[in-house]
Amino acid sequence: MNLVVTGLGAAVSVSGVAAVAAVVLPPRWRPGVVGAGMTLAGCAGAVAGGWALAGRTGHAVLPALLPLGTARIDVDALSGWFLLLVGAVAALVGVYTAGYVGRSGTGASSRTALAALPLFVAAMLVVPAAGSVSTLLAAWELMALCSLLLVVAEHAHAGRRGAAVRAAGVWYAAMTQAGFVVILLGLVWLAAACGGESFAALRDAAATVPGTVRSGVFVLTAAGFAAKAGMVPLHPWLPRAHAEAPGHVSALMSAAMVSLGAYGIVRVGFDLLGGGPSWWWVLLASGGAVSALYGILQAAVAVDLKKLLAFSTAENTGLILLAIGAGGLFADVGQPALAALAVAAGLLHALNHAAFKTLLFFAAGSVVHATGSRDLDTLGGLSRRMPLTTAAFGVAALCAAALPPGNGFVSEWLLAQSLIHALPPASTLNAIAAPVAVGVVALTAGIGVVTYVKALGTGFLARPRGARAAGAREAGPVMVIAMALAAAGCVLLAVAPGLTTPGLARTVTIAMGAPARGLAGGTAGLALPGVAAVYAPMLIVAGLVVLGVGVAVVVRLVGRPRRRAIAWGCGNGPQSERTEYTATSFAEPLERIFDDVLRPEHDVDVTHYAESAYIVERVRFRRRVPDRVEAHLYGPVRAAADRAGRAARVLAAGSVHHYLAYGLVALLIVLVAGVIR
Repeated sequence: MNLVVTGLGAAVSVSGVAAVAAVVLPPRWRPGVVGAGMTLAGCAGAVAGGWALAGRTGHAVLPALLPLGTARIDVDALSGWFLLLVGAVAALVGVYTAGYVGRSGTGASSRTALAALPLFVAAMLVVPAAGSVSTLLAAWELMALCSLLLVVAEHAHAGRRGAAVRAAGVWYAAMTQAGFVVILLGLVWLAAACGGESFAALRDAAATVPGTVRSGVFVLTAAGFAAKAGMVPLHPWLPRAHAEAPGHVSALMSAAMVSLGAYGIVRVGFDLLGGGPSWWWVLLASGGAVSALYGILQAAVAVDLKKLLAFSTAENTGLILLAIGAGGLFADVGQPALAALAVAAGLLHALNHAAFKTLLFFAAGSVVHATGSRDLDTLGGLSRRMPLTTAAFGVAALCAAALPPGNGFVSEWLLAQSLIHALPPASTLNAIAAPVAVGVVALTAGIGVVTYVKALGTGFLARPRGARAAGAREAGPVMVIAMALAAAGCVLLAVAPGLTTPGLARTVTIAMGAPARGLAGGTAGLALPGVAAVYAPMLIVAGLVVLGVGVAVVVRLVGRPRRRAIAWGCGNGPQSERTEYTATSFAEPLERIFDDVLRPEHDVDVTHYAESAYIVERVRFRRRVPDRVEAHLYGPVRAAADRAGRAARVLAAGSVHHYLAYGLVALLIVLVAGVIR
């Protein structure tokens, strides 16, 4: 047994011990012990992933663990990349949990919620390490059940938000179980066609499987994995669950869990099926492009801080799936170097997204913890009251907005390079798809800048617009340490992206089944020999520092003496918080531009005095930007399900004879189906 399997086994064992400790220990010890267990488990998982990225593999067979199949663990470089991602996020969340839950005293500190946390981490670590269909499905379902418990953890303590928490749980349960069903159907169909359930057997026999079966398997599994990734239109659970879950749970789900949806598509589409026709990847890339655009538009107009971050997750997972789809398309049309580059961009963006989204949800959780509010319209002034949290959010916002030298820019630059150079005259499909994809990447980056300027400016830098914001206090030292560690990870990935290239090249080689060429790097940056492109973030950082110092020196030397005075304000004197931009007003111009897509709803309620119909007592303005995809796609589905449920009540008449007859009919149908086969 090598270090890969040992590290993974240690991570699962520590998670189990932490879950038991959450049940038996007294309340004051639970958060610290569970947080420490998650940190140790995450570190062990990250070590196992790093060892796999270094070229080692891990294999283990546990024949008596699962009742209907043998549990298999097969860790390669592709597994290692996601083990490292999940493990690093879990380690940081463990530190944050000790401070966040220890001070909350709400449903997040209950035995059930704390026991589910380490089990959630263990399940997420087993998913990329699974080596058989049954192992993957068991870990996937455990991950779904644990995350569902964590989403509804605050239900009993949510007060007026109890209905919203309950709705989030229902939506998440429905979507995640529907996704599990289609993944189950797809993988069982593939296993039946290949005559075995181990991934090794599936790889060996995939080439002999008929094309219609392969296409059906890909569509089913891609839909299920995309639902877990939060891709539009399979996303309605995402803004609800991320918004209502506690801050540390939102970080785990958004930074780690959704990335496993991308892992599933890469594992099945490339590794097990060996690639496929262009229409597979065009379909996937189209869904990713729509998800990226729709997600960032919804984020730009959102006033709920955590919903903004949730829709940002839909945008970033859309970019990841766009990159994977582009890689599959390039591979099918005979451009292996660009295919490897696009898939590498998607995998690197998954890692970068995990880093900055962890930090964003840590900062958002600290704000909610300190103010009890997620409404950007009622926040403000936090930069003076919570300076460390503001600095953490600023670093993460720079990375999430894909501005250099942030780490989000690195992976989006890689994706753009693969798309820009995919324009040979011989490929008409590339000539159409690549420019459109470049436009999507550019547009999402531009709107992303607006989104995070709005969040940082109105939520942190403006004057406080409510008593809660005015009375906010900085997060506790443990939470600040977690944010500092996450910020350090973002900075490391931003200024030294070349450190990831050896492991990234091995990961792409395993995924694509061919050596990954055209990607090189060192501590100073990235080089793309195949397309003659170089990115040197250290030079950008040095240039920004020199420019900033130079401007400061010039202003100091040649500028006139400074004096304090009230800034010009149209003769109105000092401005109050009521005259400042809110998040709603900041996003209003963008909302007008994309009015046909967003279709905002406005309602003006004018109340007059009873004594006179001409004198206005109060004017109330309400604005709402509904999710049009949810309303038009899922509204009819929900209505049909309600009608079917009401109609089916006649079947539950309370008669034992009826129930026995139902069982007899079902048994006869199964027997007839078996005879016909």
